[in-house]
Formats: sequence, structure tokens, C-alpha cells
Amino acid sequence: MKVIVTDGIEKVGSDLMRKAGLEVVEQKLTPEELLVEIAKYNAIIVRSATKVTKEVIDAGTQLKAIGRGGVGVDNIDVAYAKSKGIPTLNTPGASAISVAELAIGHMFAVSRFLNVSSMEMRAGNWPKKNYAAGVELTGKTLGLLGFGNIGRECAKRALGLGMKVIAFDPFVNTTDMDVKLCDKDEVLANADFISLHMPLIKGEPAAVGAPEIAKMKKGVVIINCARGGVVEETALLNGLKEGKVLGAGLDVFMNEPITDAQKELINHPRVSVTPHIGASTNEAQDRVGIEIAQKIIDALNS
Repeated sequence: MKVIVTDGIEKVGSDLMRKAGLEVVEQKLTPEELLVEIAKYNAIIVRSATKVTKEVIDAGTQLKAIGRGGVGVDNIDVAYAKSKGIPTLNTPGASAISVAELAIGHMFAVSRFLNVSSMEMRAGNWPKKNYAAGVELTGKTLGLLGFGNIGRECAKRALGLGMKVIAFDPFVNTTDMDVKLCDKDEVLANADFISLHMPLIKGEPAAVGAPEIAKMKKGVVIINCARGGVVEETALLNGLKEGKVLGAGLDVFMNEPITDAQKELINHPRVSVTPHIGASTNEAQDRVGIEIAQKIIDALNS
């Protein structure tokens, strides 16, 4: 059985597949090259760069499994793969701790001006008075939109910081954590910080746009370490300009890499940004590699 890995995998994952007797080829391919090469393989493992389209699936005449090293599968035509009897496998829990820690990090960055004050000091300034009005996380309400693996890990850390946590998830009705599950409007109206941990659903409006921001508290902080497009960027920028939104922490964007049209948001002094690195820790990448490798092994041996 042959597996192609197009967007990279940790060595621990490729070693695991090879020990299981699979032939593993790690090669970056253009979309055109992938259409030609995919016919040679029984499985493909991608991250976010490679698109597994209907055309790729049709060309993969020997495909038995599609693996995505990560949470979202929006770069894979999952429905079409399913119609052809090909399972799509991902690793929803492997990077949960790393993404949750980054979300909390952005909360601290915005609340204590870590992003802008560090840049000013490096420029030779001493902006102590400019950033004297920081806020504590302790005692504040964190609203989670999405309460899956990452949302729960975020809640654990927020509770440890002394925050109150409320959450909305249409697929979660109970929890054994000290978290109040409520409807979306209640989260929007009561949270001091709102962190999104939900997928991007094609064809549906952003989970947070102008109507949702209008329902939020004045001075809310919005964190998006989920998917670009889950928060409508123009509405967020307008909320910042109008003072409704105190700040934002963003790891994901509607266009990646950033375009000129997004630079006003990226450069806003009350926005903390990172270049889609939520899962980019050594620990998470090892877990992702092991989990997706084992799922591919199991799928090809079934």
C-alpha cells in the first residue's frame, strides 16, 4: 500500500506508517502534478495547502482513504469522497491544547497591550502612561462559540484564571465542567471576551458579523483562532473603529497570506495577530503525526 504526504508530516508519523509496512512518499505537488500522481496511491495525507477536489478524487482510482493532519477539512470535498466510499480522516483533538493556549495568549496580549508596547519599546520609546489602563482576565466572562475539543481546553484554562465561562454549541447539550451552556445571543450579550472555536461552513454567513457585534457588550474582545471567515473582517474593523470592540486576537484570516485590503485590520493598534500558528507547537505536531498515521494504517488494513 502506498501513501503520499503532500504538506509534510512529523517524522514520528511517517516512521509509524513505514513500520506498519506502508510505502510513504513525502512530496510537495502542484495541483496539476497531483492530478497525475494521485493514481499511484492508496491514501493521501494533506494539511491545509493541498486541495483534495472532486477532480483529484476521481483521478485517485486506487484511493482508500484521505487524511487531514489537523481539525478543519474545508480543503477536501468530503461529501464527494463519501459518495465514492472514501473516508476522510482528521485529527480534531491532537492540536486542541496548543490552539487553546494561543487563544488565551491573545487575550493577554490585547488586555495588557503586549503587542504594541513591545514594538514601541524596541523603537526606543517608554510608553508606560499610554498602556496604564490594562484589564485583568480574572473575574471576566469568557464566551465560547463552539465547545468541542478546543473550546473545552480553552474553558479549562480560563477557569484556572478565575474567569466565568459560558458557551454555545448547537451540538453540545451537557457538560461536567463549570461552564454554563446557553444560546448564542446570551453569549454575545454577556461575554467580556468571545473566543470562536467552530468550523467555517461554506455558503453560510460568518458566525460573527455586524449583526452579532451589535449584540455584544461595549468593550468586548474577540478572539479567532478557528478559521478565517468565521469572523467577518470588515465588520470587526468597523467595530474597532467605533469603539464597540475593545480589541481582537487573530490567528486566522479570510485571505492567507494577508492582502493589502486586510492591512488596516492587521495593523490596528488594538489587534494582536499571529500567522495561523495555532497548532504549530512541537507537541501538537507530534500528536497530529501519530494520530493521522494510525488512522491511515487502520483504514488501509480494514
